[in-house]
Amino acid sequence: MTTRAMILFAHPVPESFNAAVHRTVVDTLTARGWEVDDCDLNAEGFLPVLTELERRGYHEQPANIEPVKDYVERLRAAEALVMVFPVWNFGYPAILKGFLDRVFLPGVSFKLSEAGQVEPGLRHIRKLAACTTYGGRRSRAILVGDPPRKCVTRALWHVCRPDKMRYIALYDMNNNTEPKLKAHLDRVRREMETF
Repeated sequence: MTTRAMILFAHPVPESFNAAVHRTVVDTLTARGWEVDDCDLNAEGFLPVLTELERRGYHEQPANIEPVKDYVERLRAAEALVMVFPVWNFGYPAILKGFLDRVFLPGVSFKLSEAGQVEPGLRHIRKLAACTTYGGRRSRAILVGDPPRKCVTRALWHVCRPDKMRYIALYDMNNNTEPKLKAHLDRVRREMETF
């Protein structure tokens, strides 16, 4: 049985280490026979800004999806979601944050109960992974609460409730050597082989 994965890639530089991680993810899942929807947000020219009009219509379902309908359809077709991104200023790159703001809408990624509670809307996403890099050491990320890790393992986890989740991070990019970078790519490959 084929699994359909949506890969969200959020780095603007094609020769970056994140691009190598992205290629490793796509190549490994493709080699496993998965159907891969490779969504390179920068290459696709995704516009991350939630406009005034979109915000005013944010809760108006199903009209709220019209500005990003193609992305919503791609997300709804996925059974696995893999995000590949660098951590910048202890957060997501703006283009990825904008994707979450504009595409993870009411009626898409969540529903609000009558009591105002968030109910998961992406239960079809059975596998969730984030492959990311940090400029600083893990201790620095911990000191500031490691927001990207918490956003993936708590907020995104909550709207998907996946059977399997991975957070694959490489810290201290500012000081990593070639052997460490290669070892990380090997780790990403192994994780995707068993994902």
